[in-house]
Amino acid sequence: MQTISVIVFPGGFNWPIWVAQEKGYFNENSVEVRLTPTPNSVFQLTNLIEGKFDIGMTAIDNVVAYMEGRGEVPVTTQPDLFAFMGGDNGLLSFATVPEVKSFADLKGKTVSVDAMTTGYAFVLFDLLQRNGLKMSDYRIEKSGGVLERWEALKAKKHDGTMLVTPFDLLANSSGFNILQRAIDVYGHYQGLVGVTRRSWAADNRNTLVGYICGYRAALDWLFDPVNKDEAIVILRKNLPQMTPELACQSYAVMVNQQGFAPNGAFNIDGTQKVLELRSKYGQPKKMLTNPMKYYDLTYYEAATKQNLAAPVGKRR
Repeated sequence: MQTISVIVFPGGFNWPIWVAQEKGYFNENSVEVRLTPTPNSVFQLTNLIEGKFDIGMTAIDNVVAYMEGRGEVPVTTQPDLFAFMGGDNGLLSFATVPEVKSFADLKGKTVSVDAMTTGYAFVLFDLLQRNGLKMSDYRIEKSGGVLERWEALKAKKHDGTMLVTPFDLLANSSGFNILQRAIDVYGHYQGLVGVTRRSWAADNRNTLVGYICGYRAALDWLFDPVNKDEAIVILRKNLPQMTPELACQSYAVMVNQQGFAPNGAFNIDGTQKVLELRSKYGQPKKMLTNPMKYYDLTYYEAATKQNLAAPVGKRR
């Protein structure tokens, strides 16, 4: 049994990991996962690059940013990050305080991001531009990861931000407004991915394949409607503040073809959209056109063969 350290943003998008832990799918693949929540992308990426964590579940844009030397902060170690599997479509929504009912209402207001040069900031800038707002029309503040941004929005420290399911559902149920969902605009968008260092992957091939197998088995279990009620119990066990109603809404949004990526597949078209947005809004300007530069299929393909040989996800 190999213990691996995985750094994640807090939130319901960790559902497959919680299922894999609860149902024993990691253990069946000789892996034990130790989770650490991150306050923001800078902490996550810099510590992952420096080898303080083995795996990160993060936005593919974070990988691109640091590999292209465009991260939010300089790093002392040369990054060798790559994405080894997909996760979700970003599950992104632009949320605002109750008083802001339209994009036009944001003029002169403040929006928040995790970091100015990574994550979902470019999605926010693009949605605002598509709705008639220039960057000079609003103020931008850095406010940390999605949990921190939701807390800041809830306290009305900012007027709008990008939220990830289930925080958008929680915001909507609390009287906040959802002005737009990214997936409705883009059709394809690669959000969360599994990330590690090439050096660690090469030295721990079986462990990484085991992690992917366990994660995929959990997805297989989650997507089986027979398991819906138990899945919601697992979600609420890890997010005890979530009401049964919100948990059911989260299931409807996340456990489908436009939520979690079935089988943890990597979305090439979605990653192309990420590169397009970075090419447009990133500074200094650089055209990025090759999604596979940031992804290596080797370990995912090995896990696929292993899952087919022993489909543990269907056994429980």
